[in-house]
Amino acid sequence: MPNRLADAISPYLRSHADNPVDWQPWGEAAFAEARRRDVPVLVSIGYATCHWCHVMARESFSDPALAAYLNERFVSIKVDREEHPDVDASYLAAAGAFTQNLGWPLNVFVTPDGRPFHAGTYSPPTPLPGHPAFRDVLAAVTDAWISRRDAVEDSAVGLAEALGQAAPASAGELPNPARLADTVARLASAEDPVYGGFGGAPKFPAAPTLALLLDRADGRDLALRTLKGMGASPLRDPVEGGFFRYAVNRDWSDPHYERMLYDNAQLLELYTRAWMLTGERWARIVAEGLVGFLGAVLQLPDGGFASAQDSESTVDGVRVEGGYYALDEDARRDQSPPALDAKVLTGWNGLAIGALAAAGQAFADDTALHLARRAADRLLDLHRRGDGGLVRASIDGRLSPAVATLEDYGMFAGGLLELATAAGEVGYAVAARQLIDRTLPDTGRGFLAPEGADPVLTAQGLALATDPSEGAYPSGLSAIAAASWRLHLLTGEGRYRDAATAGMGRLVGSGDVNPLAYGAALRLVSALTAPIEQLVVVLPNPGTGLPANHVDATPALVDAARRHQGLVAVVTEQQGAAFAAAGFALFADRTTRDGRPTAYLCRDFVCRLPTTDAAALA
Repeated sequence: MPNRLADAISPYLRSHADNPVDWQPWGEAAFAEARRRDVPVLVSIGYATCHWCHVMARESFSDPALAAYLNERFVSIKVDREEHPDVDASYLAAAGAFTQNLGWPLNVFVTPDGRPFHAGTYSPPTPLPGHPAFRDVLAAVTDAWISRRDAVEDSAVGLAEALGQAAPASAGELPNPARLADTVARLASAEDPVYGGFGGAPKFPAAPTLALLLDRADGRDLALRTLKGMGASPLRDPVEGGFFRYAVNRDWSDPHYERMLYDNAQLLELYTRAWMLTGERWARIVAEGLVGFLGAVLQLPDGGFASAQDSESTVDGVRVEGGYYALDEDARRDQSPPALDAKVLTGWNGLAIGALAAAGQAFADDTALHLARRAADRLLDLHRRGDGGLVRASIDGRLSPAVATLEDYGMFAGGLLELATAAGEVGYAVAARQLIDRTLPDTGRGFLAPEGADPVLTAQGLALATDPSEGAYPSGLSAIAAASWRLHLLTGEGRYRDAATAGMGRLVGSGDVNPLAYGAALRLVSALTAPIEQLVVVLPNPGTGLPANHVDATPALVDAARRHQGLVAVVTEQQGAAFAAAGFALFADRTTRDGRPTAYLCRDFVCRLPTTDAAALA
């Protein structure tokens, strides 16, 4: 039996390489074999740090007898949902027709033409309440395929047609202030009054929703209570500073111990902003701990960030979940830390770059800025193709064949824009603008992924027009719209604002949406419907002579700017001129006054008189 996964980009696929199951990677070849053999296909989707994926791999996919049954009656495909998010989104949408308990591992049974006809999640080796044995699932699917083939295929065709015909919503009016205020009130009513957070158990960080609340005066106290509670809870590792993915219990205890890049990047942004708003020590401690975690644990030697750290580790020779995190700092030195999923994802790295840049600016932390620059430079060098497009993922310098998505373009462009204004380096802003422009072809259809949808899904008629799902992190549409909005704030070009507005109109413009599921979109809507504020601080060029009686106002003025809410850029005169020359109109004619550091505060692109007085700016 050939081992088709041994050389895969994905550590998740490589972890299944030695299974007795004849796994194939995602691609047309597997479906062609299924058509030749006239057997159904098992598409099994998971990710490297998924606990129940590990469990099912040990219990079922390592079982020689079960593997023999699969190999005889199915073609089996293993998919890393992080490498192929569009595949995961399409099959999740299909699986919703068969089960309400969606999650991973996701096991979808499809015809040789790719049409789903049954789906489920974790199945144990023997039946448990609510979980049939995997052997019984396979037997039932085999029986249906053999004895009720026509009904199975008719049902599969109907579901595929429904998925293929699902068009994105037409643009509508953005939610008005009253609707946004009602959204905040609904979130307040969902707050756990005892332990914080939202709802009961299990409990997730819900970072996009907290970002929405933190932006708004009517939601800020709720966000700050939640952030303070989470920072002091078992969800956070006090030794290394990172947050776990979620907690099983309402009081944030019994975490699922995988640590995801996207969670920790977004939470770094939130704790940085919490400190900017309050100046309280708890927020800074957590934020600085997250900078340390990203740098010491998740940043790889080449500068990119690993997508996650595993929940399981070997402690004193025994493989356990979470055992490493029960140890103090000294005891951990004698143990091997949980493995990293060293897969570098363009989009998630963009989240980390933006958060580190923001923290570097707020805390005057050169280390955070250095971490952001290293990652940005690595991705621009490796993940940007010769034609200016992006690739989705890499590992150890090897590029994945998976197509880049709107998520990759939006999150990476957003991170580059944040880094450009924090570091005063126009090259990052130019690169971000090029990425955003690639997603706005002159078709009148709004944002489009330049590389298109996954080719196999497209050929099967299963590609979604756009994946609107978001919850743990922004959808691709929300991410690219947010980056486009930020680009508008720097350039003044209306087409970027209009594209962001239209995108959010399609996503949340009509009907009711769950704010816990659409936090990133609602956050952007709130920004789009609020007054615009931009702050540019211009410093003398290094080595510029100053008046003999000059009192250096730089620290006070820059400190006041760092605590400012809104878009903030601190640049030298030379850097500001470079931004202006590159078409970033916010920087045009921004110079120092009398050779002193000078602040320009603008609202709706109308700027107040420049000031050199930190107190006046504050």
